[in-house]
Amino acid sequence: MSMLPRTDCEGFHRRDFLSIGSAGALGLSLPALLAAEAKAASKGDLAGKGAKAKGVIVLWLAGGPATIDMWDNKPEAPEGIRGEFKSINTSADGIQFAETLPKSAAVANKMTVVRSLYHTIPSHGPATVFMTTGNKPTAALQYPALGSIASKLLKTEIGVPPYVTFSDLRNGQAGLAGYLGTGYNPFVIEGGGAGGRDGAGGKAPAFSVRGLTLKGTFSLEELAKRDALLNKFDTGFAGLDKSNDLVDGLDTFHKQALEILKSDKTRKALDLSDEKAANRERYGSTPFGQGALAARRLIEAGVRFATVSLGGWDTHQRTFEAHKTRLMPTLDTVVSALVGDLSERGLLDSTIVMVAGEFGRTPKINKNVGRDHWARSMAAVLAGGGFKKGYVHGSTDASGMAPATEPVTPDDVSSTIFHNLGIDPATELQTPTGRPMQLFREGKVIDKIVA
Repeated sequence: MSMLPRTDCEGFHRRDFLSIGSAGALGLSLPALLAAEAKAASKGDLAGKGAKAKGVIVLWLAGGPATIDMWDNKPEAPEGIRGEFKSINTSADGIQFAETLPKSAAVANKMTVVRSLYHTIPSHGPATVFMTTGNKPTAALQYPALGSIASKLLKTEIGVPPYVTFSDLRNGQAGLAGYLGTGYNPFVIEGGGAGGRDGAGGKAPAFSVRGLTLKGTFSLEELAKRDALLNKFDTGFAGLDKSNDLVDGLDTFHKQALEILKSDKTRKALDLSDEKAANRERYGSTPFGQGALAARRLIEAGVRFATVSLGGWDTHQRTFEAHKTRLMPTLDTVVSALVGDLSERGLLDSTIVMVAGEFGRTPKINKNVGRDHWARSMAAVLAGGGFKKGYVHGSTDASGMAPATEPVTPDDVSSTIFHNLGIDPATELQTPTGRPMQLFREGKVIDKIVA
């Protein structure tokens, strides 16, 4: 899994400027960063009164999960297509999952399962972009991630980041702000919440926001003084620049970073020691599980969009073994814990949970007892935030090759998520050159899955 690019075209990583105490941070070197983002638009809140949801948590299954062996199990398919897993009943009438998902089956009455999702891109990078932006990728333009759009269009409480990711997505451009500019990139959460294990078998470090630390003896008071000095420079720039672009576009990311440092909301949300031990155990001791728990806490604190990623789904070989021993126990635990926890806290109705990867996998089992890339049929799970409960949308044919009824595409799913957030999917944003761009060029709201 590749990491987010550490540098821009001039070799700077924007978060490196936010590590307080390093040479030049928030001082004379910062205007170069601000100049690069001078055209960032000021944030407004376009959420309508009919918004059903306030935030989104995406559980991202990097590599392409074999959903034919999960939420759209085909035990009656011909030999060479059907997998090893039997189907089990769930808490939702008429809905069955693979037997490897017993905990998720218990909360299926709170989910919508979209079984007729498809697209035509069987390559990891471009497919990830499509699924995480709601727009088919093109070389001419980099579309913003769904989290970046939420960061741009929804107001966020002071002291918390609008959009966070707990791990980098497979493709270098996926998850980033695209034409919106780097001011709307995600804040990256590092560490394992002290709930996972590092490679040496010790405890993983506690969660923290990459680059946002007060190092050494550098205090908040000193931070305030340095920021005041910066503001004086900005005033001088305003006098020199009649268009005032530099000051009017004063680095969205920088402002948010200062607010986070001055507030303890994010720090408290990421401190899982405040959580009851039983609930931490409920999510599992993996970084994925503890990340999902931290994402729930961040959503409670006012974060709008959080993505937690679990890799390893590119199962070209021994797919059933991987599902039984490694992938499904982790996913099943986390999905059931997150949906159940949100529901018990009264947060599920206002929080969308999405579980998906970039594509599905071939119905035909290959010679290595694996499944290869297959975008023509896949499934995704949606819960909370205005989606129907205990509902299956669409179906695939008997062999799982393609949608048989009510086919939908990634841009349709994205449009529906933003509809539930109270944002018209036809809303137009502007590229840096002033070109108007509809949020989702071809997406349509899937009315049947909206409660």
